[in-house]
Amino acid sequence: MKVNQLRRVQMNDDLLNKCVIDTNKRTVYLYSDGGDKKTVACDTTEEFMNVLSFVRNKVEEERVFYSDPL
Repeated sequence: MKVNQLRRVQMNDDLLNKCVIDTNKRTVYLYSDGGDKKTVACDTTEEFMNVLSFVRNKVEEERVFYSDPL
């Protein structure tokens, strides 16, 4: 998944409530204030790093969480 594809994730006019980053799975979970959940699963480390960079630049820090490593 490319970073520009992340911009197309729509949450039906809901606002982003939190973003959970799972580094082990290279996956980002987006949760809306309306209860919607979207999953951004990256195929490569490079894709994941691009999505992570996008999230860090665009999402307020208090809304970004990291899953516990196993």
